Amino acid sequence: MIIRYAENTDYVWLKKHDEHISDEILKAKIAAKEIYVVQEENELIGWLRYNMFWDSIPFMSMLVLLEKYRRNGMGTELVQYWENDMREKGYRNVLTSTQSDEEAQHFYRKMGYTEIGGFKYLQESFEIIFHKNMDL
Repeated sequence: MIIRYAENTDYVWLKKHDEHISDEILKAKIAAKEIYVVQEENELIGWLRYNMFWDSIPFMSMLVLLEKYRRNGMGTELVQYWENDMREKGYRNVLTSTQSDEEAQHFYRKMGYTEIGGFKYLQESFEIIFHKNMDL
């Protein structure tokens, strides 16, 4: 498994698999190195993208592995890779979120994230906000 920053050559694959982002923002995030991709035997199998909450706290906004690659530790490795990169860049705290009806909340708790609040947006399920202190 290889984890690396997304490159322009990954755009078509990311656009095909990530329906939650516009073309312009996807291109900007690739250029800003705010997307990581996971490769297995030269095939892309997942990605993680983030943005900056309040322009100062890294917020993991998307973590996806293709179905057949889930539940085998790759997601954990990808999040740890991102956390280490954020730590190296000098950040002491990171955030993420997931809906209350999704299994991901259990994954983040196992990874050391703590629930710090949430909100209800329109007809969506309750969104749980998670925090992790990188000093621990």
